[in-house]
Amino acid sequence: VQLQASGGGLVQPGGSLRLSCAASGRTFSTSAVGWFRQAPGKEREAVASISWGGSTKVYADSVKGRFTISRENARSKVDLQMNGLKPDDTAVYYCAARSTGIALLRSGGYDYWGQGTLVTVSS
Repeated sequence: VQLQASGGGLVQPGGSLRLSCAASGRTFSTSAVGWFRQAPGKEREAVASISWGGSTKVYADSVKGRFTISRENARSKVDLQMNGLKPDDTAVYYCAARSTGIALLRSGGYDYWGQGTLVTVSS
């Protein structure tokens, strides 16, 4: 599976952004996909994950109620809708895929990673 993240940019606090992860590879539709982020000087953290069919979605406590993960297997993409953005959300965001279909909020369980897209929340 190859992954390409896009949609990052500069947004004011309280604003919204939608990140997209475009995938190629026959196994994408059976893979769980996650979004992760890494801020300068901090460790990478899990943000959200979605199961292969989209029925299970899990979120980090820090983004619950503000971020929504979704997927369209027919279009081989997974999106992350981010609302109510805060300066603490500033980071490089990465999408990743697992070899299994079970959602997981832990980076160690992911086998394929895309390049990151930078999100900056600032006034």
